[in-house]
Amino acid sequence: LNDYAGIGKGAGETVWATAPPVLTVRHMQHYGDLDLLRESFANHTHWLEFLNREFEQGMLEKGYDRKLKNYTGDGSGLGDWLALPVRDTYLTHTGFYMAASRCIAYISNKLGETKMRKKSVLLAEFLRNRISSLYLLNGRDTFTYPMATYPSTPGPEMSLFARIVPGEKRCAVLKNWFRRRGETWEGDEETLFLSKLDSSYAELLAKEGVLIKRDEDYFFSASQWQGFCEGIFAIRYALKTLSDMGYHNIALRKASGIGFGTTEYMLTHNATTLWETWWRSEDLYSRNHPMLGAFAEWMSSSVAGVSVHPTTVGGRQVLFWPRFPKSATMLKFASAIQGTPVGDFAIAWRFENLPEDRNEYDSALVNVRIRLLVPPGGSGMLRIPLPTTKMTKIRIRHTSAFPDLYAARDEANRKCINRRKQRLGFNWNWEYDRQRMKWYAQRSRKSIGTVCDSFLFSLTPPEWSEQTDITKDVVSRTDTKLLAGLYDLIVTNWKLEKEEEGNGRLGNIPKYFHRNFDPGPFCNDTTSFDWHIDDATHII
Repeated sequence: LNDYAGIGKGAGETVWATAPPVLTVRHMQHYGDLDLLRESFANHTHWLEFLNREFEQGMLEKGYDRKLKNYTGDGSGLGDWLALPVRDTYLTHTGFYMAASRCIAYISNKLGETKMRKKSVLLAEFLRNRISSLYLLNGRDTFTYPMATYPSTPGPEMSLFARIVPGEKRCAVLKNWFRRRGETWEGDEETLFLSKLDSSYAELLAKEGVLIKRDEDYFFSASQWQGFCEGIFAIRYALKTLSDMGYHNIALRKASGIGFGTTEYMLTHNATTLWETWWRSEDLYSRNHPMLGAFAEWMSSSVAGVSVHPTTVGGRQVLFWPRFPKSATMLKFASAIQGTPVGDFAIAWRFENLPEDRNEYDSALVNVRIRLLVPPGGSGMLRIPLPTTKMTKIRIRHTSAFPDLYAARDEANRKCINRRKQRLGFNWNWEYDRQRMKWYAQRSRKSIGTVCDSFLFSLTPPEWSEQTDITKDVVSRTDTKLLAGLYDLIVTNWKLEKEEEGNGRLGNIPKYFHRNFDPGPFCNDTTSFDWHIDDATHII
């Protein structure tokens, strides 16, 4: 990218230019390629050395004063590109400078370059402390730049995920994040759409919460907690941080929201690929762009619950960490496959014994069935959500005699293809009546969004081991190591709960930032909040 977005002297945008060392680290995590580390090490260290020489002066020349006394966001740089709130470009510039330092520390550690490892670790910690001191300076624990008067992005979400926020401030920053609100959106295409929408449809959409009605006027809105307003970076950090820190229910609500700033909004306008923006663009931005696609990785790692372990190399170990919704009205099952060089890891979970009355989906005691697959040569670390009641029990059994996995997967794929042919997915979209010059809703069944079952639940092994009760390990938050095999877990007496609604589409979530609210154990454990040199996931 051109220098207008970076610090000058050919650097380009700091974030984009730091992608090579970040990708090299992630490549090591997934594939274990030491040769790539050796071949690219000099280039990556040259980039870090360039930042060490030029970053300070370059930022000053771009208008960033050292104490950020005159900084109001949206400075030079792309930052959280195409986000709806103010883009905090200082945070992304400096955060990715820190990430470059962490990457060199990680690579140096793998290559035995002790001197460079020590130097890079110290630099990364120096930059982390610089950010945290500036972003806690206003005393509000919102983790925003000192002169901030409006929410900016990425702020607390990136800083919590990347272990920038000091451990002792972790809970306060998390709670204050829930103070953020949405805002109305008056983009050109959306305003034009509303001008051509029949009032009966507008009234219906207002009742569903998609539109905001003020007097006789209707507006679209960008919701903080029932949709997305984040850009290219913060969408990932928001979802991962919420799920990892005990607020998976809110992450699910953002991802399954309806109206402007959601994937549902794109589908209602006949999208078959992701747009580059949350808003409609007829002449500038792409209708086929992966920029906002970070939620796809979150769906497999958090909704289903399988991802390459943060500290593994070569994809030899995964983290099985399924997060369940509070209410079965939100989601009833999920599954995913994580491919690695040692083979495919897989997970599937589902609620069982659900009541016939859907009104009880947010209050009933149910069971959760989980199936896990660990290929030969691989291992997994199992982390189950904390029990919801004292009656909850978690038991596990396994078999090392693999059933016919290929046949099971082929059969599951065949059934899924047949279901997709029946068009059981998303079922409507907007169409424009050129004679009446009005938009109208058209019912039209689509393949996209068709629900399919995981092959794991169709497997019938020759025999299972005896069940082992692992409830105590789960309560003490001790991960369970799993070797190669097929595993079956049953979680009994799981209590479903009503989802936290907050203050509506434009509102915040007062319960979560009340001073007496306990944000939970995943927030309070400050000992886990320093970045570890072998951790490839949380580098940035």
